[in-house]
Amino acid sequence: MKVAHVTAPLRVLVVKLSSLGDVVHTLPAAMDIHANCPNAQIDWVVESSFAPIVKACSAVHRVIACDLRRWRKNMWAQDTRESWRAFLAELHQERYDAIIDLQGLTKSALVSWLAHTASRGKRFAMAHATDGSAYERPTRWVADVAIDVEPHIHAMTRGRLMCAKALHYEVPSLLQYGLNPSKNKQHPVTQNGKNLVVFVHGTSRADKEWPLANWHALGLRLSDEGYQIVLPHGNEEERLRSVAMAEMIPHAIVWPRMTIDDLMQAMASTVGVVGVDSGLSHIAVALNLPHVQIYNFDTAWRTGPIGNAHEKIRQRSVVDFPTPSVDAVWSLWQECMA
Repeated sequence: MKVAHVTAPLRVLVVKLSSLGDVVHTLPAAMDIHANCPNAQIDWVVESSFAPIVKACSAVHRVIACDLRRWRKNMWAQDTRESWRAFLAELHQERYDAIIDLQGLTKSALVSWLAHTASRGKRFAMAHATDGSAYERPTRWVADVAIDVEPHIHAMTRGRLMCAKALHYEVPSLLQYGLNPSKNKQHPVTQNGKNLVVFVHGTSRADKEWPLANWHALGLRLSDEGYQIVLPHGNEEERLRSVAMAEMIPHAIVWPRMTIDDLMQAMASTVGVVGVDSGLSHIAVALNLPHVQIYNFDTAWRTGPIGNAHEKIRQRSVVDFPTPSVDAVWSLWQECMA
């Protein structure tokens, strides 16, 4: 009897711990591995806050969540020691043919070093810093192979190139994120509304914010066109701003505070998004929603939307100092919706 040949899986560990936008920008790298190495089993170490996004990626086999940020603040606490041991036990369930550190920081180097390689497995990391991105030397000390990348490069492209060089394939022309929430499975906050447009106004940096008066003026224009504005928030300060904006824009709704996976599902059922440079804005891009991303300084080359060349452009970035005008954002919104 002829026995069918079974190809052993290629076990790959991606290390990209945070933040939300950086994790979203890494999803295409996982999709590239899946497309070019059909036998790949991709595991991913990520901070637990962002684990729902990685779990939603169709290319990822197993998500290994950690809480390094919290553990560092309470290193000697009993629950920290117990959580650390549980994390190591999960991390050590597999031996990996390739461990790819896409973070380039001491904390990601630590995770890469703690993970186990197979007999011929290797650890890969960036050989140097790239423009506008943090980099720490331990990432190279831990690596068996340090990969050179061009210094002036988009964050998403950097991760895709690193994985392609580590696993010996060409970066695909097709850009995929692998997030496919069902349009028919509406979140409760979108069931009673049509033509919803999300205003992503919250950001961890004050210099990335767009003036409240601009949000007001844009909201009035969209309302006049028959759209209804919805306002998410992630903390009390953002909630208060959402409430203030809702009072100024006819029929605007403040969404309840939601988990990342709930927000992703809710956003997927909307018409589109206007937002500042933030993790939620990058999720909008990954969902292929019409989206205008607002920048007060020129970092759009590094984190802004990148589309497939053969597709209609559905996401645009707008950059100006001290901040883009309402007219500029409105013009790009109309182009995204055309």
